[in-house]
Amino acid sequence: MKLQFLHVSLPRSGPWSSPSSSWCMRHHSHHRNQNRTLGGVHFDFHTPWLQFHMGITQESLYPRSSRAVEKLLRDMETLPVIDADYSADQKSLNGLCDCSQIVKPSGTHLKLVLRFQDYGRAMFKPLRQKRVEETPEDVFYFIDFQRHNAEIAAFHLDRILDFRRVPPASGRLINVTRDILEVTDHSDLRSVFFVSPANNVCFFSKCLYSCKTEYAVCGDPHMLEGSLSAFLPSLSSAPRISIPNPWSRSYTFTGKEEWELNPSYCDSLKRLHPYTNTRRLLHMMDLAIFDFLIGNMDRHHYEIFTKFGDDGFLLHLDNARGFGRYSQDEFSILIPLSQCCVVKDDTWQRLKLLASGDFLLSDVMRESLGVDPLAPILTEPHLLALDRRLKKVLEVVQQCVRSHGEEAVLIKDIWRPLQPFSNHSRPLTNATQ
Repeated sequence: MKLQFLHVSLPRSGPWSSPSSSWCMRHHSHHRNQNRTLGGVHFDFHTPWLQFHMGITQESLYPRSSRAVEKLLRDMETLPVIDADYSADQKSLNGLCDCSQIVKPSGTHLKLVLRFQDYGRAMFKPLRQKRVEETPEDVFYFIDFQRHNAEIAAFHLDRILDFRRVPPASGRLINVTRDILEVTDHSDLRSVFFVSPANNVCFFSKCLYSCKTEYAVCGDPHMLEGSLSAFLPSLSSAPRISIPNPWSRSYTFTGKEEWELNPSYCDSLKRLHPYTNTRRLLHMMDLAIFDFLIGNMDRHHYEIFTKFGDDGFLLHLDNARGFGRYSQDEFSILIPLSQCCVVKDDTWQRLKLLASGDFLLSDVMRESLGVDPLAPILTEPHLLALDRRLKKVLEVVQQCVRSHGEEAVLIKDIWRPLQPFSNHSRPLTNATQ
């Protein structure tokens, strides 16, 4: 089953608005923008981003060895940018940010929507933290930086694991003056550009408590690296719903969720819709494994395409808080797997293969990431941490098999109902940790 589109909404055409004057505008010429039209920009129904959209199925975002995805990656790396704007969630926060809240709402980490010459769009997340820097131990996961290289690495890892649920992502060196300031006709975005004391061009998020120069990102003096993640089809063409993660964290300093207190939590969950559906529960196990490997503790929701109902795959979106620490493995991310003790057999076979000497996960990732324009994407300690964490995942599954048998744990028939295990659910053992 594939997504079917009733229509494709074309972007507006016509003259570009002339930028209003501002302090920053006086430092940069905008003669190309003042009388600019969309001449020379053509819409092609065979363009890679549309082929990517049309290739989405009930099983994944794209097929193995997708030519459309490879072309889409190249396009995001090279095509001229014709428009830039804040993302929708940042716009909704304009004037609504609450400085007293510890948990930062979505959108406060600067990101932009860039439109390319072929009308494709991508989410741009700029460099905020150097690759060699680890997240400090005292920083909570819900106030951590979002890392552009984590988005890129997450796409490659997801593809290596054969999930194919992360939208294509690529690195790119952006000229913030030419590719953002000079092409945008959005006054809110133009108004937050400035030149730093070091003569670097900078900009920041349009939100009350982060609308300050100390939250800005800066070029060097114009060039800034970041990640570009391909947009999914519009919600009008391919509706999606966001569902709370049943293993979501409390997002407070002291609060605890039920799954942290009840070792039989998964047995109760198996009796509730939609987790009575075996596919949904197994997809949650895939997500937990994926998040553990990248070290992402911030999975409070997940999304699905409504067209596929309960049988559709889970989208692995917003992975920028992964790869923050290579020196620590957060075992609580694996609690879904240790409590439920089920995993797809093909996932298990792939994980075992990537733990072998011939196809070691770190080696495969290193080779895959090496083609990105911003390579190296991950430092060696992060790559080696993937191997270490993969062994921990295998140990958890092997422990489950010893307790309940291979047939009950390694699920080949993803359509058969799963029965709760009696008195089996427990936290990870010391041996596993």
